[in-house]
Amino acid sequence: MPTFQPDQSASLTKRFSAADVHAFAQAAGDFNPIHLDEAFARQSRFGRPIVHGMLTAGLISAVLGTQLPGPGCIYLSQELRFTAPVFIGDAITAAVTVTTWRPEKGILTLHTECRNQDGATVLTGSAVVKVDPPPSA
Repeated sequence: MPTFQPDQSASLTKRFSAADVHAFAQAAGDFNPIHLDEAFARQSRFGRPIVHGMLTAGLISAVLGTQLPGPGCIYLSQELRFTAPVFIGDAITAAVTVTTWRPEKGILTLHTECRNQDGATVLTGSAVVKVDPPPSA
């Protein structure tokens, strides 16, 4: 079984494109015009289209599944608070930081956060994942 330490962290950065937003809308079936219609979004409080919140949150899943804890982990829960909009063209860095490791249960709790290219927090929360030992060869 792997071991984890408090404050251990990992991150990744992605710049969201209009194609990303349209692909997510297709996959999720979320065609809210606030994300897809420039004229509609211009009339909103944001003044332009925003990236789906769950697309932004998907970056957290990417960090968990590829870096920390890594391949094979299973989501048990995710708490999310969306604190600022994400716009097409924004570069978002998703970071996860270990808060608690329960090796006897294989349960890892992590602080999760996404920030934009200006350092503003756009999403914060916590995740709980199950870490299984890697399969033996």
